[in-house]
Amino acid sequence: MQNFLFDFDGTIADSGDAAALATQACFKDFDLEVPSAETVRYYMGVPIETFIPELVEKQGKHYSAKQFETMYDSFRRHYSEIEQQTTTLFPQMKDTLTALKDAGKQLFIISSKSSTSLKRNSKALGIADLFDDLIGSDQVDHYKPAPDGILMIVEKYHLDKNVSVMIGDAKYDLQMGRAAGVKTCGCLWDTFDAQLLKAENPDFLLEKPVELLNI
Repeated sequence: MQNFLFDFDGTIADSGDAAALATQACFKDFDLEVPSAETVRYYMGVPIETFIPELVEKQGKHYSAKQFETMYDSFRRHYSEIEQQTTTLFPQMKDTLTALKDAGKQLFIISSKSSTSLKRNSKALGIADLFDDLIGSDQVDHYKPAPDGILMIVEKYHLDKNVSVMIGDAKYDLQMGRAAGVKTCGCLWDTFDAQLLKAENPDFLLEKPVELLNI
């Protein structure tokens, strides 16, 4: 492969605790039943604009768009306070990314988090300079599993889809890659459910980041 398109949370960075804690704090702010960390992790890979309304509606609540916007603001505030203490790179990740870059590969991130948060996180983790571009959920018309983010990168950088691969820990990442017509790679080092990834029949299924050097 020549072009590597990465999800961020659960793929490059171990940020599950931050998302779970921020979601729980947000729900407390609104006097809602607090979801378990496991429940939140199930939604890793999709934007808050998708999973927060779903969790709220499961509690029989019906909020207006304005109320949900207030919830999103609450989540982002809590997340920004928590992330610096809880978000870390997975073992071998920085060395693997550096080796790919040194080998002349193009690296991109396509995430369900906002571009502002994505840039802040990647800079704090010391990996921002390794990527050719970053795409956040605020830059696309349709969220994962729609292929918008990948297609933006493919068009902007004139990528050959046959040597481009989408790498992620959630089924939505693989569905997005398949919809865009690129190769797909499931990463098992932090997936919520390995069987969900296997059911998507990815072109590659890896257990360690360093294995990316062999595809």
